[in-house]
Amino acid sequence: MISKKIQSLKIATILPYKENYSLEKASAASLWVAEFFKNSKFKNNNIIYGYTKSKNYLTKNYINISLKSIGSKFKSSTNEYSKKLISEINTKHFDIVEIHNRPLIFFNLVNYIDSRFIFYFHNDPLSMKGSKKVSERLYILKNSEKIIFVSEWVRKRFFIDLDKKLSAKTEVIYPSVNTQVSSKKNKFITFVGRLNYSKGYDIFSKSIIKILDEFPKWKALSIGDEDRRSIYINHKQHKELGFLSHKKTLDILNKSEIAVVPSRWDEPFGRTALEASSRGCATIISNRGGLIETTDHAVILKKLDEVNLYKELKRLVKNLKLRRKIQKLCKNNIKHSIKNNTKIIDQMRESIFPKYSFNILNNKLKILNLYNQGQKLNHRLYNISLGKKFTNGFIRNNHDVLEISDRDFLKTNKTFNLFPNRKNFQKYLLNSFKNYNPDLFFFGHTKNIDLNTIDEIKSYNKNLIISQWNEDPVMPSLNYSKQNISNINLYSNFVDHNFITTHPSVIKNKVNSKNFHFFFVPVDKNIECFDVFNMKPKKDLFYAMSHGVNRAVLKTGTEDTRVKFLDKLVKKIPNIKYDFYGFSNKQPIWGNDFNNQLINSKMGLNLSRGKPTKYYSSNRIASIMGNGLLTFIDEKVQMNDFFTKNEIIFYKNINDLSEKIKFYSTNDKLRQKIAKKGKEKYFKLFNESKISKYFIDISLGNESSLF
Repeated sequence: MISKKIQSLKIATILPYKENYSLEKASAASLWVAEFFKNSKFKNNNIIYGYTKSKNYLTKNYINISLKSIGSKFKSSTNEYSKKLISEINTKHFDIVEIHNRPLIFFNLVNYIDSRFIFYFHNDPLSMKGSKKVSERLYILKNSEKIIFVSEWVRKRFFIDLDKKLSAKTEVIYPSVNTQVSSKKNKFITFVGRLNYSKGYDIFSKSIIKILDEFPKWKALSIGDEDRRSIYINHKQHKELGFLSHKKTLDILNKSEIAVVPSRWDEPFGRTALEASSRGCATIISNRGGLIETTDHAVILKKLDEVNLYKELKRLVKNLKLRRKIQKLCKNNIKHSIKNNTKIIDQMRESIFPKYSFNILNNKLKILNLYNQGQKLNHRLYNISLGKKFTNGFIRNNHDVLEISDRDFLKTNKTFNLFPNRKNFQKYLLNSFKNYNPDLFFFGHTKNIDLNTIDEIKSYNKNLIISQWNEDPVMPSLNYSKQNISNINLYSNFVDHNFITTHPSVIKNKVNSKNFHFFFVPVDKNIECFDVFNMKPKKDLFYAMSHGVNRAVLKTGTEDTRVKFLDKLVKKIPNIKYDFYGFSNKQPIWGNDFNNQLINSKMGLNLSRGKPTKYYSSNRIASIMGNGLLTFIDEKVQMNDFFTKNEIIFYKNINDLSEKIKFYSTNDKLRQKIAKKGKEKYFKLFNESKISKYFIDISLGNESSLF
C-alpha cells in the first residue's frame, strides 16, 4: 500500500497551453486554479504549468513552458507541449498530475507518467476534442483517479450515453469566491463578458437603452471585448470599459447595483453571476447551462429576450426595497466558498492514497461485506457466523455496510442444467459495486469471485481497499489445511490484506506473509449473551464438533484426531458429566439447540483440529468463553499472550487436562470466578467493535496496537 506524509504530497497542475495565467488577462480556468492554490495546504508542493506570454503571473509557483510551434501550420502545439510536460514531470516525480480542460493532453501524458491523474472539465465535454465520443470519455474515466466538473450541468453532459453508475469517481467542485466586505453602491447596471450574440449582449443593448432613457440618474457599464465586433451601445449614460483585469472587474461589481448575465449559450458555470451576486449585486441571469447553479437568489429570466430583460431591469430600478432584499440575500448567502471548496479539493487529493481516510466528508466508510450468510441452511449458523459479527462491529464503529451472500446467490440462481450461475454472480457483484461504490471490500471463505471481476472492480475505484479473512486452520501438519491454504492463496496476492486466525509465522513459507495478519475470533454482546457462571448448569463439560459447518451431520468413515483424544479423555474422567456432540454417534447441534446445550454445562473444552498451533482456535472459543463457561485450552496454543491462568485454564497434556477438569468440577466458586474474569477479559480485548476497527485500521494502512 502507498503511504505518504500529507505535507509531502507533490502536485503538478497542467493548464491548457492557450490559457492566460497573467494578472492582466487571466481567464476562468486560471482564476479557478490560482484561487484554490492560494488556500491549499499543498501549495508549497504544487507547481502550475502553462504557456503565457506575460511575465506578471497570478501566483509565484507558475512555470512557463516555452513553445516554438505556436501558430505553425505544420507542427502540433499540443504535442510539443505534452512532450515538454512529460520530461518536466518525470524529472520532478509528482504524486498527482491535475489536467485542466484538455482531454488530448491527458491522452498524451497518461501512459508516460507514473503519477495519479485528476482531470478537470471547465467546459462542455461534448464540445471538446478528446471527449466527444463515448469511448473517449470512458477512457478518461478508467485512467483517472477523479474527474472534477465545474457544475452539475457539465457532469450531466459528460454522462450522456454513459452508465450513470460510473459517476462514483466524479465530483462537482464549483468556481468559488471569498466573503466580501460591504461597499457603497452606485446606480450602475453592469454587463461583464464578451460583447457578442452568444453572451446575449444584443439583448442587453436593446434593453438597457430603454432603461437609460427612462431613468437618467442611472448608468450602464460594459466590461469585455470582442474581436469581431457587431454590437454597440450608443448612449450618453453608457460607458464601455473594454477588457479589465479580474481585480478591476470585481471592484466595479462591488459598486454596481445590478448585474446582468443574459447568455444565450449554455454556460458551463457562469462565473460572472457568482461574483456579481457575492458582491451584493441584484443579479439577472438566463437559465442556460450551469448559470442557475451560481446562486439561489438571482432573478431568472422566464424568457430570454429584450422585453423580459427590460421588465426585470425596470422592476429592480423602481423598487428599492426589492432590490435591497435581493442584494442582501445574494451577499449573505454565498453558495460557493473558496475556503470550503479548497478543503474538499485537498481531501479529495488525500483520498487518492490508501493511507488517507475515505468518505472524507463524514469520516465514515462504505463497506461491502461478502460472506456466507447461511440462508440456504435456514440460518442455523447465526450464532457462530463471523461475517455477521464483523457487520455488527463495522456498524457500531459508525460505518455503513452492504452484505452479499455469494453462496446463497448461487444457490438460488442456477442455469437450466442446475449448475450455479457464476457468470450471473459476477454481473450482480459488478453492478452492486457500481451502485454502492464501497471504500472497503471485505470478504471471507469464498472461491466465487473471478479474478477478472476483481480487476474490473478496481478500475471503478482505484482507492478501493480489498481484504479477505479466513477462520479455518492453516497449520501444515493438517491435511485439511492444504486445501484451505490453497483457497486463501487464490486471492492473497490480489488483495491488500489477508486476515487469519493463526499467527502468520506458521505459514510464512506457504504464502506471501507480508500482507497476512492474525485476528482473534470476536465475541458479540448480542450473540454471546449468557453468563453461565451465574447459572446452575446440570452438566460439567461441554464440547461440540462437526465435519464442516455446511454439513449438518457427520461424514461416515472420516478420521479425526479429536475423536481419539476424546475417547482417551472420557476414560480418564468417568465421574464427569460430559456433554459432547459430533462424538460417539452423537450428531452435531446448531443454532438455538447449540446455545441451549452449551449453557447447561459449567465448563467447555476448546479443542481444535490439528496439532496445537500458535494462536489458532476455532470460533468455539468465543461461544465458550464469551458465554461464561470455564474454558480449557492447550498451553501450546500460546493463549497466555492474551489471558492469564486466572482467566482461562491451560493444560500441558491429556493427563493434566483430566485432573484439572476433575478439580474445577467440584470447586464452583473458583470455577465461577475464573470464568467470569475470562469473559470480561475476552469482551474487553476482542469484542466485535474492536476486531472490526482492527480490520479497518490495518486495511487503511494505519497502526493498530491490538496485536
